[in-house]
Amino acid sequence: MPSSRPYLFLDIDGPLNPWSAKPERRPAGYTTHRMKPEGWIAQHPGKPRAYVKPLRVWLNPDHGPRLLALADRYDLVWATTWAAEADTFIAPVLGLPKLPFVDWPEMHGAGPTGTFWKTRYLVAYAAAAGRDFAWVDDDLGDADRAYVDAHHPGRALLHHVDPRLGLLDADFAALAAFASSPSAAA
Repeated sequence: MPSSRPYLFLDIDGPLNPWSAKPERRPAGYTTHRMKPEGWIAQHPGKPRAYVKPLRVWLNPDHGPRLLALADRYDLVWATTWAAEADTFIAPVLGLPKLPFVDWPEMHGAGPTGTFWKTRYLVAYAAAAGRDFAWVDDDLGDADRAYVDAHHPGRALLHHVDPRLGLLDADFAALAAFASSPSAAA
C-alpha cells in the first residue's frame, strides 16, 4: 500500500550545511568535513582529482536523530544538487539511512515565473505520488509559494532556512507541527 505521509524534501547546503556562516566561525554543534563529491570535482575542469581542494562541509550530528524522529511522520527525500551522493557523503555522517533523491531533469537556471529552479520539479515529484510535502531550503521566496499554491493540489510547507545558521529548533518544530496537522495525517 503506498504511503500517504507527506514528503520531507531536504536540501543540504543551507539547511544541513550552513555554508554561508563566516568561514572562521563554525556554528555551535557542527563538525567540519572535507569532501570531494563528483559534483564538486566537475566544477574544477582540467584539474586532476588529486589536486582539487576538498569542499568544506559543516554538519551537525544531532540533525540525524532529529530527522529520523520526523521519519515516522514523513518520507524523507533528498532535494539537493548532491543527488545520490548525499547518501555517500552526508547520510553516514548524520546517521541517516539511504534515502531516495530527486533526480533533477535540469539543474540551476531560472524557474517559471521567477521561481527557484527546484520548485517545479518538487511539485511534480509530489504530484506523481499524490502527496503533501514540506521542503526545507535556503532559496525559497514568495514566487515559489505562489507557484506551489497554484500548481499543487495538496498541502505544502515551504520552509526557508537561514544558510548562516542551518536547521534550528524552531525549524524542527515547524516541520513537526505541519506533519501533525489533521490533514497531513489523513
